[in-house]
Amino acid sequence: MDRIRKGDEVVVISGRDKGKRGTVLRRMDEARVVVEGVNRVKKHQRPNPMKGVAGGIVDKDMPIHISNIALVNPATQKADRVGFKQLDGGRKVRVFKSNGEQVDA
Repeated sequence: MDRIRKGDEVVVISGRDKGKRGTVLRRMDEARVVVEGVNRVKKHQRPNPMKGVAGGIVDKDMPIHISNIALVNPATQKADRVGFKQLDGGRKVRVFKSNGEQVDA
């Protein structure tokens, strides 16, 4: 089970974009995610008329390592660590370490 999933609101805790917030757009692999508005680079794109792509310089979100981001706790609006807890029915849920509340309601 993953601590950080697609659609989660996260904050960058280290690196060039420290302090920026965004939502997770997709998981690249086990260790990297793409966050909206974080780790943006300028890419020189060649035009491709077959696909309808115009050429030029475009901004692109690149993957960031999950060790450099943390989930945002909506109660405190701060970065928080995530743990796991097993419910009575045997279901495993994510919980915030600071206050023990469930991440997924």
